[in-house]
Amino acid sequence: MAGLFTGFLTAFLIALAVTPVIRKAAFRFGAVDRPDARKVHSRVMPRLGGLALYLAFTVTVLIMVPMSKDIIGLLTGGTLIMLLGLLDDIKDITPRVKLLGQVVAAGVLVAFGVKIAFITNPFGSMIYLNKFGIDFGIPLTILWIVGVTNAVNLVDGLDGLAAGLASIAAMTIAVIAWQEGEMLIVLPAIVLSASAIGFLRYNFHPAKIFMGDSGSLFLGYMLAGLSVMGLTKGAAVFSVFVPVLILGIPIFDMIFAIIRRYVNNQPIFEADKQHLHHRLLAIGLSHRQTVMIIYAVSCFLGASAVFLTFLTTAQAFAVFLGITLVVFVAANKVGVLSTKAIQKMQHAEIQKRLNSGA
Repeated sequence: MAGLFTGFLTAFLIALAVTPVIRKAAFRFGAVDRPDARKVHSRVMPRLGGLALYLAFTVTVLIMVPMSKDIIGLLTGGTLIMLLGLLDDIKDITPRVKLLGQVVAAGVLVAFGVKIAFITNPFGSMIYLNKFGIDFGIPLTILWIVGVTNAVNLVDGLDGLAAGLASIAAMTIAVIAWQEGEMLIVLPAIVLSASAIGFLRYNFHPAKIFMGDSGSLFLGYMLAGLSVMGLTKGAAVFSVFVPVLILGIPIFDMIFAIIRRYVNNQPIFEADKQHLHHRLLAIGLSHRQTVMIIYAVSCFLGASAVFLTFLTTAQAFAVFLGITLVVFVAANKVGVLSTKAIQKMQHAEIQKRLNSGA
């Protein structure tokens, strides 16, 4: 227990110490985020905060966590994904190059033996993925890692939002891993949470620095990797329901974006201002209120994930379906799924232009 506290404190203090230094460096190298039509902030902001998250996590893990093949793979892949994001923060690389880099980073983790071995069958035993001489777990693992990495990247739209959600998710992973005796995962998950909390000192509204893609991609990759390393090796229920709930906000928000853009005949990868945080702001909530509400929902989903670990697979499946249904209904009410919210916004914009021209 003392080691866990020491790990938490070390990562927290490193993030707290290096973030101001990196903030100054971001301005010097021109790694800044400029306001545009789809962004909430109204001034130029440094965006190399991901480097602080990376250093706090990696240095602490190297000092305090026993090196194993899994951990070495996680750190290697995490370094690649952070460098990919760092390049994008400075040079703005194309989406195709970014996606290719994410697949390579996910492949590194798989090459070190970290992969999904089975998925949950809610109506029976586990479904093992190594069938007919083909290991279907490899593409599924890569899809999971790339999907979660991008989901966290998409949710990084408000001061402190992605860092706070990642901290909650990492701590939830640590709690469940502790319950199941996956001690190799507990300390890295706590260190990741502490790194994000230390960074929040400068990233919570009004933010002094953004994490940029180097941060959001790194956090998403780490959460995806830790969930595969720790939560898919226990009981069957862990392999689907628990990780999805732990990462519920980013995952559901990404799913809603895909559905919304498909319905509106928009390119799937085209950015818009209809994510959950955009909709909450649009209905009149303040920046801080929006972030705190999303934190609260994430805590609820995390607590639900912990609760599922005490249930049978069939019971967990029923609870998971119930929570998913509630989430979809709530998302439609807020306007995250509905095209009506988009049409209303477009109509208001047209009306505004007409009035200004009158």
